[in-house]
Amino acid sequence: MSVIDWIVLLVTLLAIVFYGIWKSRGAKNIEGYLLADRQLPWYHVGLSVMATQASAITFLSAPGQAYSDGLRFVQFYFGLPLAMVVLCITFIPIFHKLNVYTAYEYLEKRFDNKTRSLTAFLFLLQRGLSTGITIYAPAIVLSSVLSIDITYTILFNGLLVIGYTVYGGTKAVSYTQLLQMGIIFSGLFLAAYMVVHLLPENVGFIDALHVAGKMDKLNAIDTNFDLNNRYNIWSGIIGGFFLQLSYFGTDQSQVGRYLTGSSITQSRLGLVMNGLIKIPMQFFILLIGTLVFSFYQFYEPPVFFNNVELDKINNSVYHTDYEKLENTYKLIHFEKKKEVIALVDAIHLDDKRMQSNLRDKLQLLDKKSTEIKKEVTALMIKNNPKADTNDTNYIFLHFVTKQLPVGIVGLLIAVIFLASMGSTASGLNSLASTTVVDFYKRIFKKNETDKQYLAASRWATVVWGSFCILVALYASKLGNLIEAVNILGSLFYGTILGIFLVAFYFKKINGTAVFIAALIAEAFIVYAWIVNLTAFLWLNVIGCVLVMLFALLIQQVINKKQKRLLVL
Repeated sequence: MSVIDWIVLLVTLLAIVFYGIWKSRGAKNIEGYLLADRQLPWYHVGLSVMATQASAITFLSAPGQAYSDGLRFVQFYFGLPLAMVVLCITFIPIFHKLNVYTAYEYLEKRFDNKTRSLTAFLFLLQRGLSTGITIYAPAIVLSSVLSIDITYTILFNGLLVIGYTVYGGTKAVSYTQLLQMGIIFSGLFLAAYMVVHLLPENVGFIDALHVAGKMDKLNAIDTNFDLNNRYNIWSGIIGGFFLQLSYFGTDQSQVGRYLTGSSITQSRLGLVMNGLIKIPMQFFILLIGTLVFSFYQFYEPPVFFNNVELDKINNSVYHTDYEKLENTYKLIHFEKKKEVIALVDAIHLDDKRMQSNLRDKLQLLDKKSTEIKKEVTALMIKNNPKADTNDTNYIFLHFVTKQLPVGIVGLLIAVIFLASMGSTASGLNSLASTTVVDFYKRIFKKNETDKQYLAASRWATVVWGSFCILVALYASKLGNLIEAVNILGSLFYGTILGIFLVAFYFKKINGTAVFIAALIAEAFIVYAWIVNLTAFLWLNVIGCVLVMLFALLIQQVINKKQKRLLVL
């Protein structure tokens, strides 16, 4: 990056951090630190909810996902609006009425201590791992830009976020997220404009979409019902509904955001805002990925987008083998470019027959490119068995750093960092609040002062931040990050959601029944994932249904035993 890009990046990051710290000064008690004194308006709530969900993973991995697999991933969010409706009707009024700090406090009042502890533990495990992944995502950026070991960039990013989260708590998180989302939206529109602007003169936005469509990158809707297909309209609406309902309704990183609302109405409006904006926003981010794909049909892409891994293979004994593969890849792209230019001409002439023939040729050439890439990754593994052979997280980053003009590069990299900071800070804050409220305050120190609980919250943030940094150091083995974080959530969200739905709607089921049911359901979900029983979105549905079903059955057994004892 140029000096100007570095100035733009550093000024943007430091301004956001210091603004959040300044606005959050004066947190003197646990309610102010964890819930911002429950005084935030709806737009604060809505933007904070969006910023928590829209991590750097969204802006790094989603364009790469679209580049590799088209727009199918947008179906993942189709269940979101339905989930927002249920949350506004059921979850928000209950949580506000009980005046809770965390979602899991309600479970003790409804069931018992062990059910509350189990659910809180499942959340801590899942959110701790997920937050580690969100720290890893922007570390990729610095590592790629500076060509230094990613360990150092992970430490830098993690310690930066830990610092302002420890100081300012939820209020610092919320105020920084307010500005972050404004900059993020501006950066996204600028990125989309620049992709189209950099296309050849005779190729416009519509032409780029045609090219992407002919190469199967605009396949947004898949109506086929297939349990093994990760992304179709059914898994999106049904599985996505359960996942989003659990995420927004039972994950403290989100519950903590809308509990900061000054009233039930403000919290509801914030969630409605998220439900209305999220799908168009995600579609737009994926669309940028397809435009980048079209761009690289006219301009030569690297055979592998991770420069760090390419440097390693270039400096190895396999350098000559790699060079041959790279030259073959360049020849294939040269042929592909000629066919793409011809395709654009056929589109302008509206020649359907020629378009069909050129499409077949392009898809064949694309397969050849894919085969060359597989051979390159095989060389990488030969050279280093621990090599990161999945480069989807680097595609958009490569485009930004190599193609965009000075100043814009720094701004877009700042966008990626800001997204990471928002979601990571929310994750750390929720981990700290759950640890202190659901375990420390309830089990270990029941009668401490607000000042002592505030200190414990800050220390919990430090401890969890350190844990998340350790997770980030091993996150490179997880493949596409946006898929990895959602798969991880799907292992736990269905079980947690099932516990809450039993609490809300099955009033005759007690804590022991739901506790045992949750353990059985979670064991089955982990087994189903290990044996690859079904696509991951369906695990949310299965886990939730199993908890409710087993809880009903176990409660009947308990009731029968109690009746027998009464008779005796």
